[in-house]
Amino acid sequence: MRQLTVHRHVDAEPDIVWSLLVDLDAWPRWGPSVQHASLDDEAPLGLGSTGHVRTAVGLSLPFAITSFEPGRAWGWSVAGVPATTHAVRPEVDGCRLSMGAPLWAPAYLPVLAAALVRIDRLATARR
Repeated sequence: MRQLTVHRHVDAEPDIVWSLLVDLDAWPRWGPSVQHASLDDEAPLGLGSTGHVRTAVGLSLPFAITSFEPGRAWGWSVAGVPATTHAVRPEVDGCRLSMGAPLWAPAYLPVLAAALVRIDRLATARR
């Protein structure tokens, strides 16, 4: 699926950034549109995982992880609609963090860009 993507270099190890991307407790700290997220079971986030996300306006929606490459990338659908993707790639002096939105959702790119900045701050504070 083609997407619109935003990128940011993060001066932190890729595994630190990845840990923030897959830690549902961290999602509200970096996701401007997320108040809370939980999985339907106790397993770690992975392909086929399902759960619920409460949006910034308080709406609780089901989600499913639709793609998952451990340590590298994941994508999801929310309420059955393809949503964002999240990826981290090693670079010589840190990593490249990327998030993508469906072509029909260009208005969401500033939200994703804000998430990248927040993840950058969280990850570099953990170094």
